[in-house]
Amino acid sequence: LAVPIAIGIRYGLRKRSRSRNELFRREVEVLSARVGEMASLMPVTRAHGLERTAVTRVATGADGVRRAGLNLDMLNGHVASISWVAMQLLGVGCLVLAAVFALTGFLPITPGEVVLLSTYFTLLTQGLTQLLMLIPVGARGLESVRSIAEVMQEPDLEMNEGKRPVDAVRGEITLAQVSHRYPGADEDSLHEIDLRIPAGQTVAFVGSSGSGKSTMLNLVLGFLRPTGGRILLDDVDMQELDLRTARRFVSVVPQESVLFEGTIRENIGYGLDDVSEELILQALADANALEFVQAQTHGLDTLVGERGARLSGGQRQRLAIARALIRDPRILLLDEATSALDPESEQLVKEALGRLMAGRTTLIVAHRLSTIRQADRIVVLERGRIVEQGNHTELLDLEGRYADLHLTQAGSI
Repeated sequence: LAVPIAIGIRYGLRKRSRSRNELFRREVEVLSARVGEMASLMPVTRAHGLERTAVTRVATGADGVRRAGLNLDMLNGHVASISWVAMQLLGVGCLVLAAVFALTGFLPITPGEVVLLSTYFTLLTQGLTQLLMLIPVGARGLESVRSIAEVMQEPDLEMNEGKRPVDAVRGEITLAQVSHRYPGADEDSLHEIDLRIPAGQTVAFVGSSGSGKSTMLNLVLGFLRPTGGRILLDDVDMQELDLRTARRFVSVVPQESVLFEGTIRENIGYGLDDVSEELILQALADANALEFVQAQTHGLDTLVGERGARLSGGQRQRLAIARALIRDPRILLLDEATSALDPESEQLVKEALGRLMAGRTTLIVAHRLSTIRQADRIVVLERGRIVEQGNHTELLDLEGRYADLHLTQAGSI
């Protein structure tokens, strides 16, 4: 009887235990997200005097964890008490029944055997009770495993499995009638774009905010899929390629350079195995970063801090360029790479970018037209469509949208 009762208790409380463990896990995840958000927004929070608002948001998340944890502890307490009471009642019942049988002579049981059976049964029920006490621990562990499984079983949104791997890239990019519309949007963010970029050419995309410049880069990277048309890499539809292998030949230098907690050496060689110090130093020299790195006490082993907090904006950007250089990409994407820098840092970064762009297919997104005058071709986007393209001089002679943008920026200096 003891084993069936234990199994019955286990299955009777299984669903409630699982649901409350899941709720507790999700509340902890929400709290962790809010704490991380508060930490990242600390400068904005302090600048606007919103400390109380930030604390309230985190406190709300903490209260959710408290309530979910309390409900979970209450359930675990019920499991423990029900298990103990059930086993004790079963033990008392069996002892009374054995005593009755012994006294009435219904079964040939002596008083000594009754005591012996009672002792055995007590040991059995104690063991089962301890096992039942492990139900909450097991449920918590299973919920943790389930959380990990959710991540591991998440489908590959790019569906790269089974597609053609990329072993080499020339760098030619063709957009054939490419359109893209974000879910829920009424209009295309890009509409029927026809563009061919030969290998080694530098093409800049300009236009007002919302014209589709960043969407264009994300489509070329494969982060977004076109809702119409095709994107070809070296005359092969990117839908047929394993984009994970194609991106080994691509480097991105964003507006806000991304550095992780670690040393300069680790950040430069990120994702590469057995990178020699000579290659790292050469990349730093080409990125105009070697001088400030050598000025550090620990050189390449200097810790950059979380998100590169111990470095200036220009230094972080030059390290990002060095990281791109050491990968020797065939395609380079620059997203406002100099827009947030002071003039001195901007000049150093421009020189480094010039070395990085040499001989590589380069796509540039820029708001400041002064940074893209030397581009082989400038593509002007407006409301997701190409309205003009040509070099700097040709577009000024057209006296169209690019000339208006140039005049506006020149007048604001």
